Amino acid sequence: MSGPDARRPQASRHAAGATVGPGEDEHWIPAKNRFSRVVFGFPDLTGDAWCSLRFRLGWDAEEAAAGALDFALVGIDCLAPDGSSLDFDHVPGLDRTLLDPHGTWIPGPAYLPAEARALRAGICRLAFLLPAPAAAITVTIRSWRNTSPFTVAEATLAQGGPSPSPRVRRRLAPEPDWIVHALVPGCGLVLRGQIFTAVPRSHAALARVVYRDAAGAALEPPYPGTISVPSLGALVDLSAHQQARRFTLELAPVPGAERVEVGFATWDAGSPDAELLAAPEIALEDRLRLENLCGDDALDAPDFLARIAERLDLPVASIAGWCPGPEAAAIPQVLALARDLQRGEGAPRTGLDRVLRLGSQTAWTVPERPDWSEDPFRSVAWRIEYQGLGWLVALAGTPGGAATALGLAVSWSRANPWGSPADGLALHPSALATRTETLVHLLGRAGTPGSAAALVLTGEVVRHGFALAEIVGQNTFGRSLHQIQAAAVLHGVARALPRLPLAAHWLGLAEAGLRAGVESQLDAEGRFAAPSLHQRLELATLLRVLARSVGDDGLAGFLSGRVAKVLPGLAGLLDPGGRLPPFGDTPANGDAAGWIGRLVARSGSTLVAERRDPRGRPAASAPPLPSDAGTDMIAARSDAPGRGWSHFACTFTGQTSTGQGHRDCTSFVHASEGVRWVVEAGSSAQIETGPARHHILSAHGHNVAWPDGCEPGAGAARLAGAIRLDGAQACAIATTVHGPAYDHRRVFVLLDDLSGLAVLDRFTAGDGPVTFEGLVHFGPDIVAALAGPRRAMAQSGRARLSVVPVALTGRTAGLSLAIGCNEHPGGLRGFVSDGGGPLRPASVLRYAIAGRTGACGGVILGSDASGEARLARLVTEAAVSGLLAGR
Repeated sequence: MSGPDARRPQASRHAAGATVGPGEDEHWIPAKNRFSRVVFGFPDLTGDAWCSLRFRLGWDAEEAAAGALDFALVGIDCLAPDGSSLDFDHVPGLDRTLLDPHGTWIPGPAYLPAEARALRAGICRLAFLLPAPAAAITVTIRSWRNTSPFTVAEATLAQGGPSPSPRVRRRLAPEPDWIVHALVPGCGLVLRGQIFTAVPRSHAALARVVYRDAAGAALEPPYPGTISVPSLGALVDLSAHQQARRFTLELAPVPGAERVEVGFATWDAGSPDAELLAAPEIALEDRLRLENLCGDDALDAPDFLARIAERLDLPVASIAGWCPGPEAAAIPQVLALARDLQRGEGAPRTGLDRVLRLGSQTAWTVPERPDWSEDPFRSVAWRIEYQGLGWLVALAGTPGGAATALGLAVSWSRANPWGSPADGLALHPSALATRTETLVHLLGRAGTPGSAAALVLTGEVVRHGFALAEIVGQNTFGRSLHQIQAAAVLHGVARALPRLPLAAHWLGLAEAGLRAGVESQLDAEGRFAAPSLHQRLELATLLRVLARSVGDDGLAGFLSGRVAKVLPGLAGLLDPGGRLPPFGDTPANGDAAGWIGRLVARSGSTLVAERRDPRGRPAASAPPLPSDAGTDMIAARSDAPGRGWSHFACTFTGQTSTGQGHRDCTSFVHASEGVRWVVEAGSSAQIETGPARHHILSAHGHNVAWPDGCEPGAGAARLAGAIRLDGAQACAIATTVHGPAYDHRRVFVLLDDLSGLAVLDRFTAGDGPVTFEGLVHFGPDIVAALAGPRRAMAQSGRARLSVVPVALTGRTAGLSLAIGCNEHPGGLRGFVSDGGGPLRPASVLRYAIAGRTGACGGVILGSDASGEARLARLVTEAAVSGLLAGR
């Protein structure tokens, strides 16, 4: 359903062979990958509101790429009211792309419903939040992996109401918004960004510039490339002939300058509104960019150092002085320390036998002369960890192992000239950061500074440092852990190489990058941007280690304050068996309770990451109350004597971080009598690929509901209320993940001992009819069967769980079970991931509710008849009806 306010594009244009199609409102796009495209314009939109784009995709019978996850690309360009393009650093629901500012992939036709494949035409939907001050968009649908032409028809866009969480805007005022950076001697600094002004004019904004010497004293203007105004000092005028104006500030330091301060501001209080759309990108001048330093030459590491000296007009002999001594080994390895906290002391380590045990793979012996393209397990995760070289640290710490570790590090450097790696995954950001940190540590064991091994490792560390600095300065990986890891390791590189001319610049860049990265992923109230609990715990662990390692009291306090707010919430989500709910990407077989326990112990907190005591605990005097603890999740647990432990958790994290995330908003897990009945699929982006990955991410891999075939997409969700009932509690979640055409609420009714619960959804679409379906995934070791048209039974040993559909508005419209169905790539049903291999078949229960003017209902899950009867009575109470209706 496109909604009553769906609008058609006001204009369309074609490129690279695309043209008008044979049908009405249809466009034909040939297989000229990346270039053939149709572009739609949608003006007069509202900023800070969710958008839902819908179109019909048609394809050729001979299409050979129907199973590609990147069959086509939808690009979105956000426009100011005057049509100028806005460079947002993040658009919720979309990813940054190379050809378009933002976008998302459209999977091939094989992933559409069976009825669509029979007709060779199906509906594609995507959603995103249009950030203010944007007032229009262009939508580009381009050929990508298709082998035959495809068609796009009936494109429409609908908008919902204003977002409750609008974009934080960086508005300018007469008082400057200052940015401070250390300089590289003899090298200029380049800042690139964009301002938006409501009224284009010749003096839209300004950038004040102040150079300071080593003592912090301001150096008197004039400065190259600036003008001087008596009351403001040196500045660069930022004129704007349209509302969005990109700028490039090329700062040429004056003699004696050690750092520069740039302050963005308006000219006076009466100036029209102006804002920075994002933090400016920071880069060195072109001659000191990594691409230009390496050029087309296969430079070895010492020659790379010599080229830097040449570009900075320094004698080549000076590079020996850049090599650190044994003190480099004392620089904290923040990524390694974080891994140790995660894995514990029992994790396998590499010794003199050169045997590697990486990830979930079996043992493998490193060859005497590796060529560094090894891939013995056909595993992406293994290759990334292998290329990261983190395993060399344990080898170097083994008596007699330092020389072997150094030899392998030098071997890696010689086999991997920059730009021509033996394995492309060596450039993965995780491998890059880990390897850099490892090489820094090994530098402290390389013997005399300036020796052959020291020069090779120093050159490799510096080359990696340039790559990390460009990642940090350009915000390459945006709101991800990779961005913070890059800044953290760059910080260590700068501290390890204090005599390198770039050290001070890198140190300041890293500290600014750490602050910006943390702000984007973990706000001051303790709210995470990442939906995955595993990724949240990874971030908290890294920040805890950094807070003890950075050596800057201000930065350390900032990091410690953020971590202190989130640890109680993370620990509170553990089930009594010591596991975190596997929402989002979650590698299997981890010890979350042990991990949190080690993390808490390092913090000096009295908080305990609790596992279940096998003797049980006395019954609590008060019922377990759910708490979202700032995590966008609800959790409740119980461990009554004689019944075994019980647990419930659900996530209502908005689908905002990426266009390719899990569609799991309102999904839940449930355990009773010590049995994990209802499970999440679990997954890892480094394990599952192709159809398996598509299934795990899709709504069909989660315990969610959706109306009229409109599967959940990007959108927002919030806790909409919680009430006490007789011996139970109820919580309501309101979402927008099904688009503006639907109003949706999900209510959970939980018995106090968690022996049973009801899952209820209410969907309305104006006064129109609605049919929704919901899923419940059972664990792979659970036996499930239908016991009639209105009942399913699940069994584990002697424990049983009954599942009964209930309709509060409308009627029940079916109950079915599937297990391990895989007729076609888009038809996977009844699978979960164990994180270490192929998906495992598991029973999934599908239920449906239909109504003429909306639909409301769900399922009751009970471990005994009395609990089931209590829930059947509770779900009909007026208080629950009020939660469902939003009263």
